[in-house]
Amino acid sequence: MWTYHPDLLARPVPRYTSYPTAAQFTGDVGPADMAARLDGIAARDALSLYVHIPYCHDICWYCGCNTGAANRTHRLSAYVEALEREIAMIAARLAGRGRVARIAFGGGSPNSLPLVDFIRLMQQIILCFDAHHADVSVELDPRRLDAQWIDAMGAMGIGRVNLGVQTFSPHVQTRIGRIQPIDMVERAVDRLGAAGVATGFDLMYGLPGQSMDDLIATLNATVRLAPARIALFGYAHMPRLLPRQRRIDAGDLPDVAARFAMAAAGHGLLTGAGYRAIGFDHFALPTDGLALAAADGHLRRNFQGFTDDPASVLIGLGASAISQFPDLLVQNEKQAGPYRAMVEAGHLPAARGIARTAEDRRRGAIVESLLCRGMVDLADGDPLPDLSRFVDRGLARVTGRRIVLTAAALPYARSIAAAFDAYLAPEENRFSHAV
Repeated sequence: MWTYHPDLLARPVPRYTSYPTAAQFTGDVGPADMAARLDGIAARDALSLYVHIPYCHDICWYCGCNTGAANRTHRLSAYVEALEREIAMIAARLAGRGRVARIAFGGGSPNSLPLVDFIRLMQQIILCFDAHHADVSVELDPRRLDAQWIDAMGAMGIGRVNLGVQTFSPHVQTRIGRIQPIDMVERAVDRLGAAGVATGFDLMYGLPGQSMDDLIATLNATVRLAPARIALFGYAHMPRLLPRQRRIDAGDLPDVAARFAMAAAGHGLLTGAGYRAIGFDHFALPTDGLALAAADGHLRRNFQGFTDDPASVLIGLGASAISQFPDLLVQNEKQAGPYRAMVEAGHLPAARGIARTAEDRRRGAIVESLLCRGMVDLADGDPLPDLSRFVDRGLARVTGRRIVLTAAALPYARSIAAAFDAYLAPEENRFSHAV
């Protein structure tokens, strides 16, 4: 049972999909840094690819992703052509070095593209990187997911499709600009299953007008549909940074205490239904790779969230995509137009990032271990901040240089990890609250 400690959740903290976080990126990192890291990849190094499609047919008001309206055919085709060029450019630089084992398509919505263009991109990646046996996952919008797309996923051997569901409550859908009847998702899940494709759901709590009953109804419907993976995110309302969120009435949002209760109820219901809790906001069926990685201590965290991907190098392709190397984080140009111009001129589109110092890597490993394994053994020289406010409330145990989070610590895991963040400012407003 979780206990609500409001003072421990008052401070906004990062989600720590990287350390340092993107808030520390600067323009001091660019194409030369990206090229040098690509040149350092060895022949047998494992690589993962992330392909960003920054378009959606319908822009949801809650969304914090880098995405725009897919309302011009020329805009989409020009972007696909630029992606094909970037894929070829990266592959040529690698000259056959590295082994691509994972490919993830995200956005936006990859199915905002015409299906033929998605197939073109898949073929380009497979040909350029010799990725015929890679594990491929795709994020899709159920509102634009027809039988042709689903059958193509099966025919191309896509392993998993992640569906943006958020909520099944019609009145909440109206408040976030995402009308999506439950039977639409049911049909997609059934057909994907028949095609041999596993499904995952993205769900949200803390949405405008969302009650506990709304959340429970959505979770019960989800359990009935039995996706292999579930992400249950807390909605982050940041209209100052995300103008589209200004369409959401802040007065309709549940307060922090209600959000905490929703997160706790979600955890209890899903684990009670047989899902394994993965970190602080993911759930997976016991046979899923994510659950197996968590069980054997190999769970990782990267820009896609919790993952069973063991690769230390992730190459981001497309506007705003982030690449991750052991000693460098680098992000492509965010805006699609300038991104296309850079690629068309034959330049790697890297625009900003940060070189990870030895201290960054030590702290990053600590943060990842706390979030993924709930414990860490600090080495000599590693920082040991004052964790007494968590220890005194039974959320953590510190024995020598070993830190162990208790079962009650899950909603506070990000806050505990933040104690090791050397960059986090006392008055931070770029991040969301931990629940």
